[in-house]
Amino acid sequence: MNARDNTNRRLKEVLDIMAAGSWADEKPGGGAVLAEAAARVPFTPEEAELLSGGIPRGHKTLTAATAQLVKAGWMLKGRGGWTITEDGLRATVAFPTVAELAAALAAGTPVPEGTPLPAKPAEAKTSAKKTPRKPAAKKPAARAKATEAPAAAAAVVRGEQPASVAIAGDFGTLLGAPADWEPAHEQVQMRLDESAQAWILTAELPSGFYKYKAVVNGSWHENYGAFGVRDGADHEFAHDGGPVTFRYDHATHDVLRA
Repeated sequence: MNARDNTNRRLKEVLDIMAAGSWADEKPGGGAVLAEAAARVPFTPEEAELLSGGIPRGHKTLTAATAQLVKAGWMLKGRGGWTITEDGLRATVAFPTVAELAAALAAGTPVPEGTPLPAKPAEAKTSAKKTPRKPAAKKPAARAKATEAPAAAAAVVRGEQPASVAIAGDFGTLLGAPADWEPAHEQVQMRLDESAQAWILTAELPSGFYKYKAVVNGSWHENYGAFGVRDGADHEFAHDGGPVTFRYDHATHDVLRA
């Protein structure tokens, strides 16, 4: 089975995961959905190869492929999580196999009129809200290496704050740090706003496209990417130039920008 087939299988899992979550009124984060889909359809050695950003090739391919589900009107992506639409639920009925779903997406085939919503399952499949099973992943040398897959983080009670939080990304040198992707430098350290119980860093950045992660206690052993997923995909954003404020919440592990 080739990489395209595997990606199609994972896209089907993404839709099924969100459909199952909808019955439990869940709105899972994108990172958790992708991780669960990858756990159900594991990466091949080639797909598990880490790219320059420390992200498995298969993960990046799947992330890009989910745009097809959005374009079809079957799912919505938001900062608060991913949501399957009513049309997306009907798509699981109209296109029940991987081949049918892939063909519909490729041809832009809409869900046929009159397609019913799926029946509520007696027992929902494992939802993405549960701790996803993730393959061990190593950081490239410049960004520190992990010797094994870290355990899932326990729920964090507000008030339990780390000793430090840094924004490590590809713009560290633009802030005056000696190197990019290095969380130890003073220029990328966030400050704790005691009243808001949030970590803040305001920086002046030129126009460009940037990537970063939140690194806790100065070590890549604990880092959080998009949607607050531990060892998850990099946060990515396009910036028009000027000041940008990063705000890290240790209760959610997510970073918002303003």
